Amino acid sequence: MNNPAAVYRGDGHFEIVDQPVAAPGPGEVRLEIAFCGICGTDLHAYLGHMDARIGDQRVLGHEMAGTVVEVGEGVDGHRCGDRVVVRPLDNCGDCPACNNGHAHICHHLKFMGIDTDGAFKRFWTVPAKLLHALPDNLSLAAAALVEPTAVAVHDVRRARLKAGECALVIGGGPIGTLIALTAKAEGADVILSEINSTRIRMANAMGLEAVNPLETDVVALINERTGNKGADVVFEVSGSQPGVDLMTEVAATRGRIVMVAIHANRPLVDMFRFFWRELELIGARVYEPEDFDRALELLGSGAIDVDAIITDKQPLERIGDAFASLTGNAEALKTLITITQGE
Repeated sequence: MNNPAAVYRGDGHFEIVDQPVAAPGPGEVRLEIAFCGICGTDLHAYLGHMDARIGDQRVLGHEMAGTVVEVGEGVDGHRCGDRVVVRPLDNCGDCPACNNGHAHICHHLKFMGIDTDGAFKRFWTVPAKLLHALPDNLSLAAAALVEPTAVAVHDVRRARLKAGECALVIGGGPIGTLIALTAKAEGADVILSEINSTRIRMANAMGLEAVNPLETDVVALINERTGNKGADVVFEVSGSQPGVDLMTEVAATRGRIVMVAIHANRPLVDMFRFFWRELELIGARVYEPEDFDRALELLGSGAIDVDAIITDKQPLERIGDAFASLTGNAEALKTLITITQGE
């Protein structure tokens, strides 16, 4: 039984190799992967920014959807033929975070597809406890968006966003767009700030209000919209200094700022503004099981336009070309790698 896998060899290079198929042990299942998306972290790895962490023999990939093809001993609730996604977090179970109910940010967390081999291959054996079953109305291609949508759901949940509140999302990449769509589904008045004209057009086509901060005074726009109150919630997803500057300037008194982006360099933050308006800064990282459940609801209901988010599909043998085409490409949103032809 062949198991083609894309192994990252360093220096922006993948090698397709036939790996042994791992039979599931107790509590595990073997999946056949249909689709796996390329995320921003995968791109960082491809560009060599994470070589010290992942080495040169890693199979990347975690934004996946597939089918159960073999079930290990002691697995209940899953059977062959089930269509599923994986919540790719392997926690230790015995650190302060785990012991306090925050296993998703375990002190020794292993992110599957980064710290251990992931889903850019045909067969993937994983713990059954990490599976989430797909609703019948959600295709496997659409389900490859569950993981990034769960990121957005977690960010919005951390913000304690309520219907009717004004929310500003700074950065209209894949996660920023998904946050804006999720916030809109929760009933918020959402504005997306993005400098790339193509992404602005794409966001507008999805029913979002997107503006270019180089052309529109975002602070003035939101003050006009809110009677000079400011944004109740701000999501910083740009990873840029201008984004950090905007987040404190536009936030309302006692506004909540959710830090989503990973900043390569320590940004300068206007701490006086935090004091003056009693602002709240909230960290948000990955997701919890309930975030996957909500993501499945959003995708299944059509609240998120899957066809607009998925801008390209490439076969596994062209994974190197797919990564290369995404590098520095601000016009693409989500590229899926087709592993097997799923429905």
